[in-house]
Amino acid sequence: MTEQHFARALRMARLHRWHPARLAITPLDHSISDGPVVPRGTTIDGLAGQLVEAGVDAIVVHKGSLRHLRPARLTGMSVIVHLNASTAHAPDPDAKYLVTGVEEALRLGADAVSLHVNLGSLDERQQIGDLGRVAERCEQWNLPLLAMMYPRGPRISDPHDPELIAHAVTLAVDLGADLVKAPFPGSVPALRDLTDACPVPLLCAGGPRRSEDDVLAYVRDVLHGGAAGVAMGRSIFQADDPRRMAAAVAQLVHAESEPRLEPTAEGQRSERKEAVLA
Repeated sequence: MTEQHFARALRMARLHRWHPARLAITPLDHSISDGPVVPRGTTIDGLAGQLVEAGVDAIVVHKGSLRHLRPARLTGMSVIVHLNASTAHAPDPDAKYLVTGVEEALRLGADAVSLHVNLGSLDERQQIGDLGRVAERCEQWNLPLLAMMYPRGPRISDPHDPELIAHAVTLAVDLGADLVKAPFPGSVPALRDLTDACPVPLLCAGGPRRSEDDVLAYVRDVLHGGAAGVAMGRSIFQADDPRRMAAAVAQLVHAESEPRLEPTAEGQRSERKEAVLA
């Protein structure tokens, strides 16, 4: 294995600390687009500690939030730095602008980076160009890239259209993404068609907040459709008990794995019991 391949493989292995093929990721990058994601009475560091204890594989944060996390939190969980942003209050909320570079993310200690692309948006040209340039920098620095792909724009009538989602996923793969996050395409068979054709791990977006029962039913559908897992934010950080919800999702995603040692919030390790949810 070359030095380049080793470095990338090492970072991918850190992401897959609980299961060799599945991932439970909690995006917290909504903080720029929609406002605060931290539950009242806690901090971003406190929320990260709950997610570590729950067995989440990785969180997605912006560079400023990462600076407010204690390094000990990240000995048991990977961190993905999100590179572009926009707010829900902009004239075109589907536009996305680079706010962080690959090299800056590396200096901050990122295990991977992520980029959001809205296929069909008025700003599509810029976003596709950014994805291509970021992928090239990730290749240079051996840093895994998670592409968050959504069909969104004035000509998109159904953002869950399987053909549109397949197009978005193909775009990400063609430009060099190592992992792809995309919306659920409406049915398990449609997702199976998508995952069968996708050569990289595909994660389904969590979407709006759901009840606990609906969350677990959704995760089961995602896994039955062959996806590598979920990138679920709002149903976790908006839950009454984020740690409990994150643990339920992580245990379901990792259900096929053998018992492992689980990192605690202090970076210690304790016996993990892999409970398969009924």
